[in-house]
Amino acid sequence: MNRFPRVMGMRSGYDPAEVDALIGRIESTLGRGARDVEPVTADDVRRATFRPKRGGYHETAVDFALEAFVVALETQARSPIRLAMTEPTGEMLREEWFESQAARVERVAFRPGRMGTGYNEDEVDAFLDRIVATLRGTTEYPVTAKEVREARFATVLLRSGYLIADVDAFLAGISDVLEQRVTSS
Repeated sequence: MNRFPRVMGMRSGYDPAEVDALIGRIESTLGRGARDVEPVTADDVRRATFRPKRGGYHETAVDFALEAFVVALETQARSPIRLAMTEPTGEMLREEWFESQAARVERVAFRPGRMGTGYNEDEVDAFLDRIVATLRGTTEYPVTAKEVREARFATVLLRSGYLIADVDAFLAGISDVLEQRVTSS
């Protein structure tokens, strides 16, 4: 199964078997895959390295997906803590975490679309601004995780736009974070 685009020609990319094995462990940890695999932590994903293989997975595509998985794993790890966050220190820690996620959204940089196609940058940027306001709790109209999962943007041709796969992968991870924000408010 090809989970990611492959590099072209004689170039080397990440070994697909190693990447697929890690993704399988991540999905299992998140409750979306087989249960008989060793669970993985966000730090395990951050430290993961893959052997180069000719015709392997495109490194940037894998890296973006792994970043989204790190967010999902961190969100899942904090879920049990959320129930006990009625103490002031718990509340402060939770708000600091949401602030760090808002700052992450502000810093994200998407690659340009290929061959002059991609998502409309203005639409994506405006949507990300709404996400930041939701994470910081500074809007009367918060974005829901469902809205993020169902977000659609106009595509542009022959002008600058964001690479569609990068935006979609990033938003998939942020939807899990937003679920925490809405349920904790």
